[in-house]
Amino acid sequence: MNRVSFKNRIALYFSISTALLVFIVFVVIYITVRTGVYNDLDNDLETEADNLLLEITINTNGFTIAEEEWQEKEHNTLDINPIFIQFADMAGHSFVTSPNLKKASLKFEEQNDKSELYFNSSLNGAAIRQYQMPVLYNNKKVGYIIVATPMEDAVQLLKNLRNILLFTYPVILLVLFSVARLLAGRSLRPVKDIIDTAGKISRENLGSRIILPDNKDELYTLSETINALLDRIEKAVVREKQFTSDASHELRTPLAVVKGTLEVLIRKPRSREEYEEKIGFCITEVNRINAIVDQLLLLARFESQKQLVKKVPVNINPLIYDTAARHSADIKQKALLVAYAIHDDIYIETDEYLFSTILDNLIGNAIKYSQDNTTIKITAAQLAGTTEIIIEDNGTGIPEKDFEKIFNPFYRSKSEANKEVKGTGIGLSIVKRLCEILQIEIEITSREGVGTRVSLHYAS
Repeated sequence: MNRVSFKNRIALYFSISTALLVFIVFVVIYITVRTGVYNDLDNDLETEADNLLLEITINTNGFTIAEEEWQEKEHNTLDINPIFIQFADMAGHSFVTSPNLKKASLKFEEQNDKSELYFNSSLNGAAIRQYQMPVLYNNKKVGYIIVATPMEDAVQLLKNLRNILLFTYPVILLVLFSVARLLAGRSLRPVKDIIDTAGKISRENLGSRIILPDNKDELYTLSETINALLDRIEKAVVREKQFTSDASHELRTPLAVVKGTLEVLIRKPRSREEYEEKIGFCITEVNRINAIVDQLLLLARFESQKQLVKKVPVNINPLIYDTAARHSADIKQKALLVAYAIHDDIYIETDEYLFSTILDNLIGNAIKYSQDNTTIKITAAQLAGTTEIIIEDNGTGIPEKDFEKIFNPFYRSKSEANKEVKGTGIGLSIVKRLCEILQIEIEITSREGVGTRVSLHYAS
């Protein structure tokens, strides 16, 4: 079954709606002309009846008309458009008729009220229009004046009009459909450009964009939206490729180290101490691989939003202290001082596990990049429905040129001071994603060689 094209559907819908409108217009035209024709006939008949009313004598028993004057009237001759006249009593029996009726008579309609009647009838097989007017004496009916006129010309006029309208209607619809189809084709030309451009786009070719139409209409908005979508897809693919490349590099390096160490280890017999040293080194690298894999899985889970968020009232005070306590060995090793400025019992509505993951990464980074014998300051306050947590260190800092990339997976600052610090570069990516999920605003300010300040803002 062939599908009707979008262009034809638009033309068809337009034609159907226009057909209804044209049909209504044609009906209105026909009714208007018909009403006008009947009004003209009725006005002529009413005028004639009013004139006849002046020529009769009315009394209690009925009305009479002067025969001699009647014979002199124009009804004695045959006009091009004659008027037929008939005087009738209360029973409808005619007692005087116009000569042009000859032996025929006009139709009589029974009336219980004093109203006038207009109706169509026939005379010797010819269509006529009749007007029946009651004759009143002291507000009482005493007879009727019935006048009529031929309406064959009117009938023919209405018939011709009806035939013309019926003939032109399908012609107009056909012309409308053709014009609508032509205009729809021109209007949908930008859609064809969109289809052609979309057909050229692939994973390897994401640079093509739709040419924006000249008119800033709905198709212009659609083209802009699709171009914006393509921009986001291209950036996502680029990030994915970079992520895959970086992940492969990060995993390949420790695996190569483990492999090289084991190959060297089996070349010749070693002492127990050498075996233990090399195996311990390999275990360290395997632990590093496990940490990278865990972080990759965590990041992938959060990227796809499959992590179920369970928001409950959480007291963040113990979370901060417990997180810092987990890093106590590193704090002691670098002789760091952790200074707290935390309000009592700060509660927020959040997911405890996800929020603790954010704190663990941020406090861990502050410890990792701090200089020995310096201070890390952790501030937490809740004012006017907004909770703010600030983590400040006196560490190596982040170069200004790296600010735009610090949340990218596996990206690590290229500053000289950071080269000696081990890490995967995934932590801030996880923090950024978790902050988006928990609707927390994160802000990082830093100066190279001075330190870094991370602020978390949560509006409850």
